[in-house]
Amino acid sequence: MKKILILIFFTLILSACGQQELEEPVDWETGSFDATTQDGESWSMEEMEGKVWIADFVFTSCNTVCPPMTRNMSQLQQQMEEEGLDVEFVSFSVDPEVDDPETLKTFAESHGADLSNWTFVTGYDQETIETFAEESFHIIVDKPEGEEQVTHGTQFFLVDEEGTIKQYYSGDQDVPYEQIIEDTEIVSNN
Repeated sequence: MKKILILIFFTLILSACGQQELEEPVDWETGSFDATTQDGESWSMEEMEGKVWIADFVFTSCNTVCPPMTRNMSQLQQQMEEEGLDVEFVSFSVDPEVDDPETLKTFAESHGADLSNWTFVTGYDQETIETFAEESFHIIVDKPEGEEQVTHGTQFFLVDEEGTIKQYYSGDQDVPYEQIIEDTEIVSNN
């Protein structure tokens, strides 16, 4: 009987170890959103249902954080592929009046994006992206009247299969690649 109890105890311990959880997930719900891709095709948040994905907010005429963020996301994309993780990437333009599909595609390709699982989106108005970013991702997006530069968050966001933002990370400096990959593995396996 003692052996059976020990066996049951170790079975419970091992099964508990198999199911990891994220530390302090934010659990923000993404709202619905319709856009146009870098290829000029219609896109909506519904296309992301059932997929784990990483999101960020950029614009093509950005002269500060967007180029390094996009290169960092490209590096993350390569590392995710090396780890065998099935992850999608979405970059939302925060300057949709300037960033037409062709401009986004050129920007993406010039910064090393593999567009087979990375979508750049535009095709909405400025107010729409500002509201969406604040309500879903809890970041400010602001393009002051008459200005060319847009103020926006520089985070990468991990989103689960149900469209819930689980965690966010620095996307411009000191990107925690290993932590993002580890968290993505946890989200993918839950």
